[in-house]
Amino acid sequence: MVNDTKVTDIKSKFQHHEKDTGSSEVQVINLTARINSLIGHFKVQPKDMGSKRGLTKLVSQRRKFLDYVKRNNENLYRKLIESLGIRK
Repeated sequence: MVNDTKVTDIKSKFQHHEKDTGSSEVQVINLTARINSLIGHFKVQPKDMGSKRGLTKLVSQRRKFLDYVKRNNENLYRKLIESLGIRK
């Protein structure tokens, strides 16, 4: 799981410049933070099906960004998933 302070540390490591919010790596980090917050929401509200659909969309979107990063730079992909802890 990634918390807010860890998100900013990881984001600063992968940003291309200070105001970078659009690169694939940064978008994966932001999506991971949103996914983790929704997972916490489901522990309290397990029957929230609307949010569950949103979670599915976010996971799919993150998967597409990760596929893009892996296709273009596999070393960066490995560093990214290791720092986020999303794959084993």
